[in-house]
Order: sequence, then C-alpha cells, then structure tokens
Amino acid sequence: MPQINSFRDLIAWQLAMELTDTVYALTENFPRREWFGLSQQMRKSAVSVPSNIAEGTRLRTAGYVSHLYIALGSHGELDTQCEIATRRGFIRDANRRKLESLLAESGRVLHGLLRSLDPSS
Repeated sequence: MPQINSFRDLIAWQLAMELTDTVYALTENFPRREWFGLSQQMRKSAVSVPSNIAEGTRLRTAGYVSHLYIALGSHGELDTQCEIATRRGFIRDANRRKLESLLAESGRVLHGLLRSLDPSS
C-alpha cells in the first residue's frame, strides 16, 4: 500500500475532486433561474466532500472521523440534489449515469476510509 503523505494521496479525496469537477461542469448548463438555487446548493455540497476529507487529515483521529462523517453527509445531500436535478430535467441520462457512477464509487471509498479509522462505523 502506498504511503499517505497528504490528503492529495487519498483516493477518497481524488474521487471527491473528480465528482466536484463534474458537478461544476453539469451545473453550468442549468437554467438561469437555478443559478442561485439548486445549482449553488449542489456546488456547495460537492465542495464540502473533498474539503472535509482534507480538513480531517490535519486533525487527530477523532477529529478526522468527525470530518469524514460530515463529508458523508454532504455526499448524501449531493446525491439527493442530483436526483432532484434529474427529475426537473436539468441533468440528462448520459450525464446522470456518469454522475451516479462517481457518486457510488466515491461513496464506497469514503465509507472504506471511515471504516479503516473507526471500525464501529
């Protein structure tokens, strides 16, 4: 297993960054009326995931675990917001499949990271 020197080395952070980039790209095409609504909320949720992973790595284990739980909460919010955007017709099927795949993979890896630090999770 490679040594982790920084949050940038974590696959969970890398996937969360890819997810965030995807959300930013997709929300660029949302209707103007959603720029300060769902689009903004999705971006905030997406940014929260890698941000909390990064912030947690700067703390001791208890703080790290707490930030990973926050990242998971934001991940859940984003998943729901993506579903809303899809139902409203703002995200098309091909993009939704890519988004679902990234959400699923990043969620699995984030859960795995959490379990490695907090076996009771």
